Amino acid sequence: MYFLTKELYFPPAEETSPEGILAIGGDLSPERLLLAYQNGIFPWFNDDEPILWWCPPERMVLFFEDLKISKSMRNVLNQNKFKVTFNTAFKDVITQCKKINRNDQTDTWITNEMLEAYCNLNKLGIAKSVEVWQNGELVGGLYGVDLGRIFCGESMFSKISNASKVAFIYLAKQLEKANYKLLDCQVYNDHLASLGCVEIDRDDFLAILKG
Repeated sequence: MYFLTKELYFPPAEETSPEGILAIGGDLSPERLLLAYQNGIFPWFNDDEPILWWCPPERMVLFFEDLKISKSMRNVLNQNKFKVTFNTAFKDVITQCKKINRNDQTDTWITNEMLEAYCNLNKLGIAKSVEVWQNGELVGGLYGVDLGRIFCGESMFSKISNASKVAFIYLAKQLEKANYKLLDCQVYNDHLASLGCVEIDRDDFLAILKG
């Protein structure tokens, strides 16, 4: 495992630990974050931990032809009860992702430092959001890092049923229209699998990323 200094550098993926940690330390500057994502690496750590950089052995991704929209979800979309916007309220979205209660964790990995770092990326046009509104209220959304042909999803939230799924589906369809290769969802969870995401080998992911 590599300990980062001020030098703008990441070790090769082969040096990743079995659980997926590649490096420790460094900073969350826009330059380092962009370099990380360009090499299939992302930060993920709790408030009381140093910065941990991950490149897991299996990568959860969506190939757009595999997108699953259930019959009930199609009904929700056809009702047009949500308004969806792109990159109009980034800070609100990431703040809600930070605040939302999650069943599988007791604290948030979106620290204040992370929130500020991704807001800086948003100002540079690199980090972007999807917002879902109902009656003028932000009820769901997601954000991630846009690499041009791959979008790296970071986190999503939902205040009411299906709102985050709506954000995900709209984003997937938008990316497919723009000829993106895939939507990177980082690590497995059942929610993502239900939407058609699959795990692929790290080497396969990196080959697509750099292809």
